[in-house]
Amino acid sequence: MAPSSAKHSLLCAFLLAAAIISAVHSIGVNYGTVGDNLPLPAQVAQFLKEKTTIDRIKIFDVNPDILRAFADTGILVAVTVPNGEIPSLTDAATARQWVSSHIKPFHPQTKINYILVGNEILHWGPQPLVDNLVGAMKTLHQALLQSNITDIKITTAHSLGILESSDPPSTAKFRPGWDTGVLAPLLQFHRETKTPFMVNPYPYFGYSPGNASFAIFKPNKGMFDKYSKRTYGNMFDLLMDAVYVSMMRLGYGDVDIAVGETGWSALGESFEQPRCSVENAVAYNGGLVRMYNSGRGTPLRPRKRFDIYIFALFNENQKSGPLSERNFGLFRPDFTAVYDAGLLRADATALQPSPAPGAKKWCVPKQGVSDDALQDNIDYVCSQGLDCTPIQPGGACYDPDNRRSHAAFAMNAYYQTEGRHDFNCDFSGSGVITTTDPSNGPCKYLS
Repeated sequence: MAPSSAKHSLLCAFLLAAAIISAVHSIGVNYGTVGDNLPLPAQVAQFLKEKTTIDRIKIFDVNPDILRAFADTGILVAVTVPNGEIPSLTDAATARQWVSSHIKPFHPQTKINYILVGNEILHWGPQPLVDNLVGAMKTLHQALLQSNITDIKITTAHSLGILESSDPPSTAKFRPGWDTGVLAPLLQFHRETKTPFMVNPYPYFGYSPGNASFAIFKPNKGMFDKYSKRTYGNMFDLLMDAVYVSMMRLGYGDVDIAVGETGWSALGESFEQPRCSVENAVAYNGGLVRMYNSGRGTPLRPRKRFDIYIFALFNENQKSGPLSERNFGLFRPDFTAVYDAGLLRADATALQPSPAPGAKKWCVPKQGVSDDALQDNIDYVCSQGLDCTPIQPGGACYDPDNRRSHAAFAMNAYYQTEGRHDFNCDFSGSGVITTTDPSNGPCKYLS
């Protein structure tokens, strides 16, 4: 059925807005402290500065020890107002006192960039917090200005429970009641203060064995949105564009978006399998880092980079819930990497997994893989920004002109550029690693 004229107009509007390119942002990490074996904040600050490329952290409180430890490091720090303090911050005098007690003693030596007013308030409630959220954000913003602080942004993070639907992204919308009652006034605040609307997208919670590759940035057939005519190669992009379209429906497509939390647990209970594994965690977080570094954006927002905070910095051994909740960390408390997601500096060799010894390796299709599966692999690799001109007519690797040959070149290019991990050659079970160079004549394969 053809879309209505109203839907067509909306799509035209957000496709036009998607062409706008905005400022560069960076990858950050959530620094949680629910553990009894975690290193001292000063050690954490030194580690992040010297051993990683992480240039910003987000904490879930206003811990003075952490704020002192990150002074003069150049690392940005986002702090959080505890949920229970929100109603009191609608009072101007209380908000000014909060700024005097929690921000002014540390700023600007500690580069505080965000104050989050609570976390996932609409999702968890209770209603008095929801009712006072926007008011507290406005009052706290004014308190900052009255203290001559103009470089700290006020926001709050939302779970994607705020969406009534997200698939396909072009039909997404916020939940009725929250849309005009809370989110429209909140988005108006963000527009007026030029601050981002922050969300916590977790493909982790949408994972199933049937959509595993789509959830963790592995090669897959993708999802075609028939209204926007866009193809989605991963769930993260789908969720981000669903948020964007929902904002467009309320007339706030110009407001920036930031990612407050997203991540993957590397270990879980038996009933949490096969979702929780090191392989899935490194595929998701590593894919997220590579997507950010590529600057390719989302289908509706090409070349758009978001502020992104991965959850989490450390495994936290005192978190409640199943085993997975204690294993979202990129690092163990002794600073060894659970896996390398691409955030370690080149000289941090002691923390990186050792490369496998032996001869050079290439990725090629397994025997017996169907032409349709081979074409899916070609389409996926070429959609990720890799150079596929060698397998196009006139290219050095166009001959022999068959899908297996073209797929071998594309799959190997992906394997070599994405890190040469075995899982980079998985391709939904259709790839295999070989030590025999598949180059032939003028066609030279990457190695």
